[in-house]
Amino acid sequence: MSYNSIKFEHFVLDNGLKVILHQDNSSQLVTCNMLYNVGAKDEDPDCTGLAHLFEHLMFSGTKKIPNFDTFLEKVGAQNNAFTNNDITNYYITIPPNNLEYALCAESDRMLGLAFSKKSLEIQKSVVIEEFKQNYLNQPYGDIYLLLRPLSYAVHPYKWCTIGKDLSHIEQVNLSTVKDFFYSHYAPNNAILVLAGNFDFKSVKQKVNKWFGKIPFREIKSRNYMPEPISIKKKHLCVKRDVPSNCIIMAFHMSERVSESFYCANIISRILSKGFSSRLYQSLVVKEKVFSKIDTFLGEDLEPSLFYIKGLLCDGVNYDFAEKKIQAELDLLCQSEISDLELSGALRKNQSTILFSYVDNSCKAIDLAMGGLLGDYNFINKQISIYNSITSSKIKSEAINLFDDKNCRTLYYGK
Repeated sequence: MSYNSIKFEHFVLDNGLKVILHQDNSSQLVTCNMLYNVGAKDEDPDCTGLAHLFEHLMFSGTKKIPNFDTFLEKVGAQNNAFTNNDITNYYITIPPNNLEYALCAESDRMLGLAFSKKSLEIQKSVVIEEFKQNYLNQPYGDIYLLLRPLSYAVHPYKWCTIGKDLSHIEQVNLSTVKDFFYSHYAPNNAILVLAGNFDFKSVKQKVNKWFGKIPFREIKSRNYMPEPISIKKKHLCVKRDVPSNCIIMAFHMSERVSESFYCANIISRILSKGFSSRLYQSLVVKEKVFSKIDTFLGEDLEPSLFYIKGLLCDGVNYDFAEKKIQAELDLLCQSEISDLELSGALRKNQSTILFSYVDNSCKAIDLAMGGLLGDYNFINKQISIYNSITSSKIKSEAINLFDDKNCRTLYYGK
């Protein structure tokens, strides 16, 4: 499949705000994407969940704009956000003639929120209810609350974005919130991407108008230890009232910018993506060990985890199921995959990337990630990196990845 490079310009304002512009005149909309270099890993271990709480607080309004949703909906815009271990990302999709409303909204909440005890208590209650509903009161909800501390001993990836414990959010006060905001949500800790239909000449002037006067701030330095190399396998078994027993295996893997990450992603596709994938054909269709099995990567910027998650069929015990998974992993480690299987996985992967770029919001996020990683052309390099992967590289990565002492296993069920 042929593809064209995504063209863009980038510059930095005097206050440190990185700006990336991607013009797409075929679009009827513009995406205004603001990435902040702050996530769950920036939290105090005794006060977790703050970055996710701020995802909510940033919508609670400023003195100028008391209701963000209403303000943007009136000009035909949609907005949302997400938080993970490394970043917090806000995005607004808006008609081109109303772009300044998006710039106004983003600059105003970067300048400062309308902090109050009332707004804090409202958003805390929303997050507390989300914690209960999604992590405590539904089947399989607490899996990652258990698996992360099993997988990490010292690194802040050992807690989920929602937080380590419900009490942490319950105890957050206004002083803590203000301190977290002014030490992380600043122009010199952010990347603004505009992707879509806009006029290049005027948009630079508009960006400077709305963001140029926001002051540079001192960013709180990150101070945590890297995760030590694993020296033995770890295992946890918990009893839960769930429809099917579940097994989750997590293997420590490389950081986001390494070639190993790309190899691991193709390994995941070979193992479980699609009807013809290895784990589905072998363990679901033929042997009926699992009713469902999937693999996926934690796309954290620092060394992350490769997950295998399966729902066991009735009557299958955990030890047998884990040995069946391990046998499939051993096949990848013992012999190189065929050129046909590799080329099929690479083609499907390339199609997934290119189809995602039909949406300017997806391009905006990847452009922002490139700015964060220090390589603005990151978005145009991914496919070529994938296409350089060989069968021997897949085998080598599998051997490194699926080392037994590198594994954390959770048995979860009745």
